[in-house]
Amino acid sequence: MKQKIHLGLIGLGARGIGLLETVYLQHPDVDFFAVCDTYEDRCIQAADLIEKRGKKRPLITTNYKDILAMPEVDAVILCTSWESHINLCIEFMEAGKYVGCEVGGSHSIQECWKLIDAYERTQVPVMLMENCVYGRDEMMIAHMASLGVLGKIVHCEGGYKHDLREEIAFGKEKRHYRLDNYLLRNGENYPTHELGPIARILNINRGNRMVTLNSVASKSWGLKEYIKTHKPEDTELMNSDFSQGDIITTIITCANGETITLTLDTSLPRYYSRGFYVQGTKGMYSEENRSLFLDGEEHAKEHFQWQKHWGNIEEYREKYEHPVWKKYLDDGVKEGHDGMDWLVFCDFIECVRQQTKESMFMIWQPGCLSPLYQNNPLPWADTLFQFRISQMVHGFAENKSGLFYWKEIDHETLETLL
Repeated sequence: MKQKIHLGLIGLGARGIGLLETVYLQHPDVDFFAVCDTYEDRCIQAADLIEKRGKKRPLITTNYKDILAMPEVDAVILCTSWESHINLCIEFMEAGKYVGCEVGGSHSIQECWKLIDAYERTQVPVMLMENCVYGRDEMMIAHMASLGVLGKIVHCEGGYKHDLREEIAFGKEKRHYRLDNYLLRNGENYPTHELGPIARILNINRGNRMVTLNSVASKSWGLKEYIKTHKPEDTELMNSDFSQGDIITTIITCANGETITLTLDTSLPRYYSRGFYVQGTKGMYSEENRSLFLDGEEHAKEHFQWQKHWGNIEEYREKYEHPVWKKYLDDGVKEGHDGMDWLVFCDFIECVRQQTKESMFMIWQPGCLSPLYQNNPLPWADTLFQFRISQMVHGFAENKSGLFYWKEIDHETLETLL
């Protein structure tokens, strides 16, 4: 078993360089042998950062194929634009290199099948680096659900509710890929943040599956209004029509009768939220006010005065904190989205170290257990469906009417697809 893992990092925009600085370089068992971006100045910035941390200066390249040809590289992290992920994953799988891929999957079902075919052909795994599966509250609620505290789970909600207007409107200046996606596509483009934790709670692919999907888009006004006020000199962009609806609402039904609602809300003024919500026969959790409502407890008598119990999740930490987070808090929480980025990265490195052969995106297999998790299945292992449903939702992106519908896939196809 290798002690040091040799990585290549591809994609050095805000996400890639941010992870490198705050997370990746904190890991004692990782050395970066190569960094790559289409913009050379980003590569130089990353190499300088690595060297400044006392590590050997990596190869700098603007052509990812140079990393494909490096036998000393064990694995790569992809922090590139969404539309590049599938083809890059496949090329590195074919080169025998493990892939950790930032979220955002394919743009079509066909691309999803290409990824599956590549895994079956190469047996080289891909891990979708969905950090929210590791969120403290998400893991605690999943733990409570597994203990039956919330009863039988009936409904879950989640979303990506994040004001990205500045990032999108100044996409050309920031060299960011989101702008083109919002101009040209219309769909649920970022479903995985809460669908990952929800899939875990609902036992997706462990006796349950998702069977129907309905997705609708609102009109698109948020970005035009923002540009008119904050970037009026860009007349070309101000006069452009954005395909992406301001609010995308997706409803999913499951084989065991549960329902899921996902919301994408990124082009209107708002506070940040992942909208995580779980409701069962014995209680509910709402991330919006970080409260637990448990039937039969004293607070349940005050359901009309519930504001006084906002934030009461803290009262249940000692009893229901997930074992992973208990240990993490004792060891010291790292940087990166409240510590989530560190956990997902550590699991990826441990899987590369152990040369795990089970697909990290196709079949739930708790075959790779890091010391951090002791005997607990890795939370990322539950993200199979969040990756696959992401592809389904991405696949609904071209209908300008904003109405998308997925219904009653035949069972044979579903069993293969899921």
